[in-house]
Amino acid sequence: MKLLHVFLLVVLPYLNLALSSSGVGEHAETIRCIERERQALLNFKRDLIDDEGRLSSWGSTKDCCKWEGVHCSNHNTTTSHVTMLDLHTTDDYLLYKPLRGKISPSLHELHRLRYLDLSFNDDLYGPIPQQFSNLSNLRHLDLRGNYMLNIENLDWLSHLSLLSHLDLSMVELSKATGWVQTISNLPLLKELHLSRCSLPDITPSSSFCSNSSVSLSFVDLSFNSLSSSIYNWLFNFSSSLAYIDLGYNELKGSIPDAFGDMLSLTILSLSWNQLEGGLPKSFANLSHLQSLDLFYNNLTEELHEFLQKVSGAKNSLESLDLSSNRLKGPLPDFTRFSLLRALYLDNNSLSGSFPKDIGSFPSLVYLSLSGNQITGSFPDLSVFPSLQTLDLENNQLNGTIDKSIGQLHKLRVFSCAFNLLNGTISEAHFSNLSSLWYLDFSYNALTFKFSSDWIPPFQLDVIKFSSCKLGPHFPKWLRTQNKFSMLDISSNGIAGNIPSSFWDLSPGFKYLNLSHNQINGLLPDLSLKVQGTLPWIDLSYNLLTGPVPPIPPSLAFLNLSKNKFRGSLYFLCANTSGRWLIYLDLSNNLLSGELPYCLSRLKTLAFISLAYNNLYGEIPISIGSLSQVRILNLRSNNLSGEVPAWLGTNLTSLMVLILRSNEFNRSIPRQLCQLNRIQILDLSQNHLSGNIPPCFSNFTSLVESNYYDYNYGPYAGDGGDGFTYVANAFVQWKGQDQEYGKNLRLLKTIDLSSNKLSGKIPEQVGSLAGLHSLNLSRNTLTGKIIQEIGQMKMLESLDLSANKLSGEIPGSLAHLNFLSVLNLSSNNLSGEIPLSTQLQSFNASAYSGNPNLCGLPLPNKCLGDPPITPQPKDKSIQEDEDRSITQGFYVSMGLGFFFGFWGVFGTILFNSRSRHAFFMFLNHITDWIYVTIALNWARLQRRL
Repeated sequence: MKLLHVFLLVVLPYLNLALSSSGVGEHAETIRCIERERQALLNFKRDLIDDEGRLSSWGSTKDCCKWEGVHCSNHNTTTSHVTMLDLHTTDDYLLYKPLRGKISPSLHELHRLRYLDLSFNDDLYGPIPQQFSNLSNLRHLDLRGNYMLNIENLDWLSHLSLLSHLDLSMVELSKATGWVQTISNLPLLKELHLSRCSLPDITPSSSFCSNSSVSLSFVDLSFNSLSSSIYNWLFNFSSSLAYIDLGYNELKGSIPDAFGDMLSLTILSLSWNQLEGGLPKSFANLSHLQSLDLFYNNLTEELHEFLQKVSGAKNSLESLDLSSNRLKGPLPDFTRFSLLRALYLDNNSLSGSFPKDIGSFPSLVYLSLSGNQITGSFPDLSVFPSLQTLDLENNQLNGTIDKSIGQLHKLRVFSCAFNLLNGTISEAHFSNLSSLWYLDFSYNALTFKFSSDWIPPFQLDVIKFSSCKLGPHFPKWLRTQNKFSMLDISSNGIAGNIPSSFWDLSPGFKYLNLSHNQINGLLPDLSLKVQGTLPWIDLSYNLLTGPVPPIPPSLAFLNLSKNKFRGSLYFLCANTSGRWLIYLDLSNNLLSGELPYCLSRLKTLAFISLAYNNLYGEIPISIGSLSQVRILNLRSNNLSGEVPAWLGTNLTSLMVLILRSNEFNRSIPRQLCQLNRIQILDLSQNHLSGNIPPCFSNFTSLVESNYYDYNYGPYAGDGGDGFTYVANAFVQWKGQDQEYGKNLRLLKTIDLSSNKLSGKIPEQVGSLAGLHSLNLSRNTLTGKIIQEIGQMKMLESLDLSANKLSGEIPGSLAHLNFLSVLNLSSNNLSGEIPLSTQLQSFNASAYSGNPNLCGLPLPNKCLGDPPITPQPKDKSIQEDEDRSITQGFYVSMGLGFFFGFWGVFGTILFNSRSRHAFFMFLNHITDWIYVTIALNWARLQRRL
């Protein structure tokens, strides 16, 4: 027994040490990862920058099978190969940061790799290692969203013969000319995703592939620039393809019949192409078709004929998108498609009313018919019990809205804006609409009447009631809607104060439009109440008074024009006021004081209008730091001093500069000529002196006929939430002040009238071929009207009146075919008014006050040539000529007219250049006839 104790005390500690050192102990780490593959992964990691720490586990343990994103095979064996590497990044970059760097060629050591996903690591760059061709066991490869990768060819792909899933979407492949042949040589490929890859178009010779994969069932080639030559390649897989997306390409002509041979087809998208005509009859063979998307093409078929051709899918079709085509005819009965869930027919030429005898349609969930010419009364919606989205806007529906809408308890989105609907909307219309979140009744003659204590069953996100009748009081039920992101109740006859509780806006607030009402009172401090992301507020055309409160720091758009606000502009100087402001319109108020220097803080401003106020002093140089400004409107104030030269050197993005009706003096700075994007320049009604700068020819956008967009920043055009950033301004056009909104960008004008400018009109002004209006009136300009004025082909309005111009009116002025307003009065012009259709069509007042000017339309007669006396023709000769007009002559004349008419007008009809040349010729002929008649009439008058 003693010997046993000695053994345990002496031998056992050494035995435990031996066991622990050999890794057989209780806590020993089991290593299944092959060392060669472990090193390959570590080398891969060394070439990456991991900002998120996603690869922090790599190297922390010896077993790479336990590392993040790494999966191995044969979990029950002592060694395992890496079979799966999944390091994809979600497209929500706020949650995860992508990996950065190059893809190491060391991955080729993972010979057993079957699954590789590096998608949406959009900071990966460089070429795909050619060693990838060694990954012969790869079944799944996903590199989508890595647009910085450089792939010049896909030769390495041809060695991946076991590949079944390939996704290279959003990877630049414009140089991969042989992509068709490579893809065709992957015998087991089932899914192909090559969307947004800038794929080179294929040639007809490369479209036939004798050894094509028979397993290819899914193809997404959308958002490329592929032509119709892609069809023949796809038709090699007619028996297997079930999903085809060719949307957003350059497909032209008719839809091929061969699509009807793809009997396995379930999803087909040919949207946003240039397809014409109708649907081939062969589509009746597609009995498994579930979704057909032909959005935004030029299809012109009758709708009922189109539906007849897809009737083979009446028991399978779930989604049909034919929007933005030119389909015509009345609405047919769709109930034959028993599984149809989504029907989009918006923006076509459909007419007629809703079918009266339409049966129950329980499957329909989404119905869009907007942008057609559908007439008649509002339909009975009880036949669509499952509707979630109903869009009927921009049609010609009339009468009242049927209360059956209240039965659609699943309805979430409803719009009937821009129709001819009238009547009253009551609580009964919304009784069961607890799921409703988007509601648009805009631009109808609808009156809303609810009880004062009504609490809606819904919480709306979007509320659009513009140009309806909610007033005269601010609707109480709106106070219950505390989660809306968009509210438009403009032009609703609402008067009185806005309840203070209304301004507790939700954090998701984006857009508020209360304009064109009679809302009065003070505007509260919204700087702590508006917390949305770059929201808009439009309170213009109301009766709001008092000082303007500090602007919320996150606000992007603020329109307070046409109110009665008083005080200075120093509210803009608050620490965080308007930090992200893009659009600021405070025009037509009672604001006073100087322009504050703190305006320089508003770095993102693109539109500034402070017109029609009582502002005075000079324009501070701090405005020169607002380099993003497109429109600056300071008209009708009391601003003084020189027009700053830095407007031209610093604000180079300016497209509209209006300083009209102020007290500016001195000369026009030549630096303004650096505004090469300027389209509207109005310096009229000031005290400017000196010459007109000859460098006006540097105004590139006035020389060209193209237009630029005033919109700027994240709200360029449609904001995506149903509201649009529209720059607007009052512009002097053809002698009248007119407000322009959407069409403002189409105007190109220069107005220097009512100043003290002197000297000659520079010849360089004639180079402004894109200019629409030129007003130099009421100055002291001398010299002649420049001959180059005839080069200003787009000119519609020309006012040179009340100057000291002399000499003759240049004949080139008669070449301005678009000229509709002309005023040359009160000058020292002389000679005869050039004869043309245009110049004689103006009132005589356009030329009055020029005592030495003569000719039509003035009553002053010019000394003309002696009248031409026509020689009488011999009567016998006349009779002989009459007798020569025989029956054969009339037959010949008829044949000549027929062939001549179609020879000329057929060319005009089908050839745009010939058509343009003909009408220019016709215009000259008309001018010649008019001048001839006017000249002879003048001579006859002088004889009398």
